[in-house]
Amino acid sequence: MRAEAVSLVEQIKQSVGLLRRHLDVESSTRRLAELNAKSEDPNFWNDAEIAQKLMRERTDLEDRLGSLEKFERELEDAITLVELGEMEGDEDAAQEGVALLKGVKAEAERRQVEALLSGEADGNDTFIEIHSGAGGTESCDWARILLRMYSRWAERHKFKVELIEETPGDEAGIKSATLLIKGHNAHGWAKTESGVHRLVRISPFDSNARRHTSFASAWVYPVIDDKIDIQVNESDCRIDTYRAQGAGGQHINTTDSAVRITHIPSGIVVACQMERSQHKNRATAWNMLRARLYEQELERREAEANKVNATKSEIGWGHQIRSYVLQPYQMVKDLRTGYVSGTPDEVLDGDLDGFMEASLAQRVHGGGPDKVEDVD
Repeated sequence: MRAEAVSLVEQIKQSVGLLRRHLDVESSTRRLAELNAKSEDPNFWNDAEIAQKLMRERTDLEDRLGSLEKFERELEDAITLVELGEMEGDEDAAQEGVALLKGVKAEAERRQVEALLSGEADGNDTFIEIHSGAGGTESCDWARILLRMYSRWAERHKFKVELIEETPGDEAGIKSATLLIKGHNAHGWAKTESGVHRLVRISPFDSNARRHTSFASAWVYPVIDDKIDIQVNESDCRIDTYRAQGAGGQHINTTDSAVRITHIPSGIVVACQMERSQHKNRATAWNMLRARLYEQELERREAEANKVNATKSEIGWGHQIRSYVLQPYQMVKDLRTGYVSGTPDEVLDGDLDGFMEASLAQRVHGGGPDKVEDVD
């Protein structure tokens, strides 16, 4: 078998072996059988919350075990195709087999990164806050584009997306917004997106069609479940109610149903306006605040472990994690990992997995490019 195919086969076998060890196939298969038996119990859905958690666990195990079987089956099919092509002198068939091996390798490596999502809250749902930065109307429009980008990314993964809060810009776009993304490992995948995002483009708001640079920030933190107890003293908080902004119909814009909570010791501010009921918005805002405080504690631990300063930074020059250049050339570059895409339109339509995988791999394995240069 040709050298390229042999190399791909070895890499795939290595990835699959790591996945098998990480999953512990024997115990996972046994656990899946237990969950299947429980789901057939007539009383299974008596406690809907517990039942849903068990069903999510079952779906996850089915997916991971099924992926291993799929990789092994496709690997054998590709090897057979390459060998038959070489035996019969059919170069097209041999190349088709090599292409199949490359696809299996890419998916196995992606699964390998996903298997490393073992942080305390990696499996949880996640909040993504977006704020416009330096640049006025330009940055508000850029924040709106980021909001759509993360919504599209979530939809690609079949996650559920809810808009918790949105504050429109004065002329266009948004000043801020908060998304709630629900799905297995939603936080684990999205957590490396926190930081400042920089856009370079010809401004649609400039009659002279000049190039502008805009900034917006994303802040990602996990939804916390009942197992995580975060105590918040109400005396440490200021609670404001106000009239909701943006779309929502007559009622939402004519009553003070929106709720903003400021945690004075930390300076954290959260807001919710998605419900007509002030009571429901208040409950959601408290949950968001507990989640932010929990995320802050996780960040503190990581900072101590890695001996780095992980505090939030100003939204502007010198603090960006990624640059999106639409003019005079087209490129998106992550300034932490060096990962590059030459198709900004696809990235802005939610094609973020490559960036996320590179960031996750860097967190796990350390290192990164020797030198990461910014792009103009």
